[in-house]
Amino acid sequence: MKIKHASILSATAFALLLLSGAAQAGDHDGHGALCSNATLKGAFSFIGHGVILGLIGGDGKVHPYDPQPILDDVALVTFDGAGKFDRTDFGMIGGLPKGGKTTFNPKQDGTYTVNPDCTGTMKIVYTAGGAVPAGVETDLNIVVASDGTLVESVVYRAVTVGGSSGNGDVTCPKYCEQGVQEYFEGRKILVYGFR
Repeated sequence: MKIKHASILSATAFALLLLSGAAQAGDHDGHGALCSNATLKGAFSFIGHGVILGLIGGDGKVHPYDPQPILDDVALVTFDGAGKFDRTDFGMIGGLPKGGKTTFNPKQDGTYTVNPDCTGTMKIVYTAGGAVPAGVETDLNIVVASDGTLVESVVYRAVTVGGSSGNGDVTCPKYCEQGVQEYFEGRKILVYGFR
């Protein structure tokens, strides 16, 4: 008899433990949402690396630049918790400072969306007066991790204001897409242990 009660108690405890974990995995109301736009709030330091491959032609293929410049970038992104952010960055492209500027470029803003499963998107838009021409845009797919203190991302769309491929078979008169292979990682800036 004692063994039967012990088995029932063990099964009940195990079921409660599973339910407790399911509730913790969801939002505070237990509805299953892990993240939202409010998950990203405050300043994050980002670092990025990648290659600008070429222009995407009307055939949907990448027509390579010659050479294909490497990009390295550091940025400070401040999320408002409601779907908008401000950004300043400094980048090197092909061994030279982006836009010829050796200082940070503060002329960027953007929007973001964080889905309940902690995936989402970011859109960076450059405005006039910075190291990059106005109208350049970078769109990223993101994953928010580590309790909202880490953002992993990959660029899926990059719009440039002009240029031509290495052999000149594709020319971008204004606002066309580049083929890129770029990755960015952002970490929340913690001050004395506070977020």
